[in-house]
Amino acid sequence: MSKKILLCLALAFSALTASAQFEGGKVYLNTSLSGLGLSYSRNEDVHLDIRALGGYFLSNNCMVYAGVDFAHQPHWNQVSVDFGGRYYLESIGIYLSAGVKYAHSEEITAPGKFDNFFFVPEVGYAFFVNQYVTIEPAVYYNMSFNDFSDSSKVGLRIGVGFYF
Repeated sequence: MSKKILLCLALAFSALTASAQFEGGKVYLNTSLSGLGLSYSRNEDVHLDIRALGGYFLSNNCMVYAGVDFAHQPHWNQVSVDFGGRYYLESIGIYLSAGVKYAHSEEITAPGKFDNFFFVPEVGYAFFVNQYVTIEPAVYYNMSFNDFSDSSKVGLRIGVGFYF
């Protein structure tokens, strides 16, 4: 019986700590890795995608962010920048995000360049390791404005977030 009480107290403390981190005026930094792409694109194989993100909480649970990422595949490299907003569901760590992304790709095997714009909705969870650090798994969808059928994709990412 005492183990159940301790577990309930630990979960309650975790929820209180999480809600305190989503307050207005906090700064957020994140690095993430994705290579688990489930793709609608015939042009894409297994890839490695590294992302850095910075954000600022304008009010409780509402954050604006900007990010950059680098993706590599055997035949091309891609650099992109994105901007958006994120809303945290109060005190449980689940977040909903939406943004826009500009991506510039260059082929490695043949000279060619390609620019694309995306709408990027995302759903994730911020699991607090301690008061300032989170592990953040997320599912995202890159919806291409230029070539919907071949360039849009669903993906999974795992990141580490820092709340200051």
